[in-house]
Amino acid sequence: MWLIVGLGNPGIRYAKTRHNIGFVALEEFKGKYGLDFKEKKDYRICIGSIENNEIVLLEPLTFMNRSGTAVQKIVDKYNIPAEKIIVVHDDLDLETGRLKIRKKGSSGGHKGIESIIQFIGSRDFIRIKIGIGRDPFIPTEDYVLSKFRKDELPLMKEAVKKAVDSIYSVITEGVEKAMNRVN
Repeated sequence: MWLIVGLGNPGIRYAKTRHNIGFVALEEFKGKYGLDFKEKKDYRICIGSIENNEIVLLEPLTFMNRSGTAVQKIVDKYNIPAEKIIVVHDDLDLETGRLKIRKKGSSGGHKGIESIIQFIGSRDFIRIKIGIGRDPFIPTEDYVLSKFRKDELPLMKEAVKKAVDSIYSVITEGVEKAMNRVN
């Protein structure tokens, strides 16, 4: 069983912000494969299968810096090893619209990733990073909660499509092939 986590913040206020690109990617994935979320107290969840692989889609609703609480609940409930977790999230250090897949590693300062590492006790999960760029004139916490500029929207639409394809590729072909294709 695979766990695919999209990171973001709950609520209309954050819906189209840079920090919510993980939610956007999961929404696109579920739509493409005809899956539906059920809302629980701390998360939205969807259980299905892709090419005979059982999957769980998860959107934590605990705000970014507490994402690990929902992830830990699902990991414990379904006994999912860290190597079978894919986390889709924003990355300030990648140019807007660029994708990168990593097999494991540190949080890189991302509070959602830090929370997941803390709660599941492992850094050995796969990350699909979607670049949101950086603006040196805007404080980081304000920038990640800002909306994309009009000229960035086509880049982000394409990045989300590539992220959806990357999730599928990791599950059906393995992380190495997906990394070779994307990185």
